Amino acid sequence: MHRLLLVPLLLLAAALSGCAPAVRPEPAAGFVTRSVEVDGVDHAYQVFVPGQRREPLPVVLFLHGSGERGDDNRAQTEAGLGPYLRAHADAFPALVVFPQSPRGRSWDGDVARVALAALDAASREFGGDAARTYLTGMSRGGYGTWALALDHPQRFAALAPVCGGLTNPPGRDDLAVEAVAGAPDPFAAAASRLRGIPSWIFHGAQDDVVPPAQSRRMADALRAAGADVRYTEFPDANHNAWDPAYATPELWAWLFAQRLHASVP
Repeated sequence: MHRLLLVPLLLLAAALSGCAPAVRPEPAAGFVTRSVEVDGVDHAYQVFVPGQRREPLPVVLFLHGSGERGDDNRAQTEAGLGPYLRAHADAFPALVVFPQSPRGRSWDGDVARVALAALDAASREFGGDAARTYLTGMSRGGYGTWALALDHPQRFAALAPVCGGLTNPPGRDDLAVEAVAGAPDPFAAAASRLRGIPSWIFHGAQDDVVPPAQSRRMADALRAAGADVRYTEFPDANHNAWDPAYATPELWAWLFAQRLHASVP
């Protein structure tokens, strides 16, 4: 009698095991295209999604420089952090969001709102960690890093601006960070508002586009304000400080160790 019952039970178990869903491997690391609607207009952006994901993921918002502005939704990944990610895709553990600024614009106003909307959308879709959200940018995007942080100081757990600044370099009138432009000392004003956010600043000592004095003054002001700040100046680098900056292994270990705290002013 027991043998007669055993046969159908074995058949049932085999059938059920055949219906079990197959285990799917994690998708390969790489870039995906997304878009976000702001004020009724769709804005395309890129997201680097790590291959081995343990949610919630750390999230990096990357702001490109002047040369990557446009509407092709590609150029913003071709200089700065994008090439580094392509070379280290299998090991990089974070989600990275790449908005693209239109030609002739800076990272302020509606352009900044689009960048933050892309950050929000990607974080929701891919399981980003709000407490481990970071901001970095190069050149005009380095200026944008300070600008977005000043406007949203409770949003980012740490900053990594590269060859950026706060005031217009000689011969320029389109880079100054508006939030502190009217202050007697824009660097001290910015530092007093950002002293609660850890920062690692990078610049090339030979930079003839944005003088390294921009980053030196900001690092000094942050130190005077009691901030957690690191400053790295590459002796032989001109404006391209982003390649050595993003290739600094200690940067990523330091960055991902930072967490957002409610006490950020």
